[in-house]
Parts: sequence; structure tokens; C-alpha cells
Amino acid sequence: MVHLSTVHKDKAIKSAAIARKENATTEAQNMDMFTASVYGSKFAAEALPSHEMPEGEMPKEIAYRMIKDELSLDGNPMLNLASFVTTYMEPEVEQLMTESFPKNFIDYEEYPQSTDIQNRCVSMIGRLFHAPVGEGSDAAVGTSTVGSSEAIMLAVLAMKKRWQNARKAAGKPTDKPNLIMSSAVQVCWEKAARYFEVEEKFVYCTPERYVIDPEETVNLVDENTIGICVILGTTYTGEYEDAKAVNDLLVKKNIDTVIHVDAASGGFVAPFVVPDLVWDFRLEKVVSINVSGHKYGLVYPGVGWTVWRGPEYLPKELVFNINYLGADQASFTLNFSKGASQVIGQYYQLIRLGKHGYRAIMTNLTRIADYLSNCLEGMGFIIMSQKSGAGLPLVAFRLDPKTNKHYDEFAIAHHLRERSWIVPAYTMAPHTNQLKMLRVVVREDFSRARCDQLIADIKLCMGVLDSMGKDSIKMHNDLIQAHRTHGAKRQHHLNYSNEKHSLQGKTGKTHAPC
Repeated sequence: MVHLSTVHKDKAIKSAAIARKENATTEAQNMDMFTASVYGSKFAAEALPSHEMPEGEMPKEIAYRMIKDELSLDGNPMLNLASFVTTYMEPEVEQLMTESFPKNFIDYEEYPQSTDIQNRCVSMIGRLFHAPVGEGSDAAVGTSTVGSSEAIMLAVLAMKKRWQNARKAAGKPTDKPNLIMSSAVQVCWEKAARYFEVEEKFVYCTPERYVIDPEETVNLVDENTIGICVILGTTYTGEYEDAKAVNDLLVKKNIDTVIHVDAASGGFVAPFVVPDLVWDFRLEKVVSINVSGHKYGLVYPGVGWTVWRGPEYLPKELVFNINYLGADQASFTLNFSKGASQVIGQYYQLIRLGKHGYRAIMTNLTRIADYLSNCLEGMGFIIMSQKSGAGLPLVAFRLDPKTNKHYDEFAIAHHLRERSWIVPAYTMAPHTNQLKMLRVVVREDFSRARCDQLIADIKLCMGVLDSMGKDSIKMHNDLIQAHRTHGAKRQHHLNYSNEKHSLQGKTGKTHAPC
């Protein structure tokens, strides 16, 4: 049985409309604030604020969706083969890190376990690098940072201060410190030298050699040298510079200078893939090492580590003892407050994977890099990187000039971008005859299946380019440079355009993405 209902008369409808009208003025102001659909709100029909904070609020669901939609125009991190930075972590550690977002790591008194977790990480990483194991004040010392850039800055400060102290004690001037490094260094080394007023002395690469020459490096040392940078895995070709050869030459010639190893990328690779390679604290001249937790340490961006051989290599006057937020703290850092999440993420990876887990992952990455390298070599490319674990798990390659292609590596990178792959093309370090090259970084989430997809797309792109005329390719590249949406529309301040003080500004070198 169903009930019959009455169709209301106009009079009843008008009474209800009058009641609603009394609140119309107030409701009109907020009529678009709440809606059953994000895209039915007024915000979907308005431009998002770009320059000034808006006066009113926005519902959280709408704010989330509007920003998420805009971020969808970013590239896919898993297809970004330009970067060494970790793009995959397990859901359990993601949850653990999320739960730690509110923790200010610097507040040792309130978050003592987070502090203890950092200390455990420093000990594990130091022992991985064969740091001397002493007692009390003789023990190696280390700290977490927000990445290898900060870690390198701290290491340069320590080397400079130690050199200054020795010069002052000998009654000698301290106004002309210099630092020896490869011309293939990451830009943070140039920044450290400029910010802390240290002269850069470069060991230049050549068309056949992409790392430092040990003999040439040691010959650059003078009384003003604060140290030598040796890179365990250059950002261009992934090669390991020969720390042992530099160390042995310094010892043989009785030269009193020290080595810092920039192990940003290689520090979590070499110990597991080539454990017999001697590059770390086993060498007497190596006094400090940095490593990025957010590269092959397998943590999302925001964590790095620096370890010193002993406290004598980290002068006391650089360390501040602060009583703030409730406890005495010894601090050597370029910032103060920072989240605890990334440090906790690093500890999870160290104990979750253990040495066996890291070894398995790094061995797989090396195998995939070798597979990709062999395939590209079979396609006629010249391979510039090392195989079989002699360098980082990456593939650096370039076109063979003998093939007389009417396009270059940048054209291949542009066409791969249309297939959503981010494979960087860049110009090598100075004194290499402006060599152009492409580089694929093999990370944890770059499987053999994904590698096969990349190889197929490289073949596809080269087939398209082979069929295009030279003028068409140039027009296509010019169009991309003028109108591309990813990266080109950066809003630089005009005062800082076209700088001429860096290697890139002076020579046209492209700083390799890292």
C-alpha cells in the first residue's frame, strides 16, 4: 500500500520562498563556500591566488583538490631519470615519517628518542665507512644535515678553520685559502667556496677523462690548500675518483693536506657493490666524508650525513653549546629547527634492509644499469659511464660522431619528454670540447621492465628524428624552448640573470642534475 500525496498550492510555495528570502543576504555571501562538488564551487571558476594572500578562507577539500590539480602538471617522479633522489619508500615508513612531522628535531629535551636515533644512524654510517672506533673524546664524530649540500658546507668550514688555526700558530697569513676539486663537481662545491671565501683550484676534465688526475691534483697543492675534494661517483658519468691514489701520493711526497670524500651518491653504493674498493677512512688522509641519505640511502628528500675521522678535524670553535628549549645541545649546523621525519626514515631503512638488503638492491641496480648500457651500445651510442660496479648505477651516453646524425642529444631528450621520460641532456665540464651527453640514473624503482620500456621509446624517438629534416628538428627544438611548460617558465629576478662567476657562467658547462 502507498500513500497519496497532495501537490502543494502556489500560496504554500510562496510562504516558504518568503522565509528563505529573509536569509538570502547572509547566505549569498557564502553560497559558493559549501557545495556537493569541488568543481561546483566558486573557486573552480576563479584563478588561484598567485601574489597576495586572499582575504577569505577556502574549504579544505577544495584547497586540496585545486593544489593537487595544479601539481598534476609536474613530471612523474618515477619517470624522472635525471635525479638521484629517492622516489620510492614502503608504506610503513611513509606512515612512520608522517607521524613524526610535528617533531622539531633540534628539541633534544622533548624528543630524546629522535636524537638517539640520529646518533645510531651516525654510528652505523661511520662504521660502514670504516671510521676509527675510539673511546670517549677520541671517537669519530658526525651529524645529520638536510642533504649533502649542507654537509659539504660544514666540511669546508671545518677544513678552513683547521687550516687557519695551523697557520696562525705558525705565524703565517690566513687570507688566501684554496680548495682543490674536479671541474665536474656539483654546484654546491662552488657555492661553499664562494660563500666561505675560499679560492677554487680546478682539476679540469678532458675529452677522454671525466675525473681528476691524481698526479695533477697533488701538484696543485700549496701552503694555502685547506684540502682536496675527491668524488665517489661524479654526477656526470658516475665514476669513482681514485681517493687511494691521491692519498698515496700525499703520503709519498709528505704533503700535509687532507682529503674530503664527497660520497653523496656513492657512499651507500660502493660499500655493498665493491666492498674491496679503498676510498674511505681506511686512507689516512681522508678526514671527513659526506653522504646523501636521500639518494642511494633510500630516503625521501631532506637528509644527509657528515662524518669526521675524529674531533681534531672538527675545531671546537665551530661547535656551539646552546641551552635552548630545555637542554644543553652541541650544535654544528647551518640551520636550527628541522623535522625529525627524514632521520627516522633513514633509521628505518638501515634496520629494515640491513647490509643484505642494501646489497641486494644495489646489486640489482648495477645489473639493470649494465643491461641498459649494453642495449644502448648496441644501438650505436658511445657509453661514457663505467660498468660492473666500477661506478654508480647510471648510464651516461652520447651519439657517435661517426654516425653523422643531423640531430643532437638535446633533441633526443626533448622527444623522450613527449613520452613523459625525463632524461637530461647536458654539456660536459669545461675543457672537454663541449661534449654533449645524456644520462639515465638507475634508482630503486627502475625495474628491468621499465628499462625495456625506456629502450623502446629511445628507439621510437630516434626513428622519428631520423625521418625529420634538420630544419624541422631545429624548429621543433626552438618551439619547445620558447613554449614548454615544464621548467622554462621560471620567474627569475632580472638582477640575477646571466651570472658570470660560476663554471656554468664562465664556460657554458651545464651543472648535472642530482
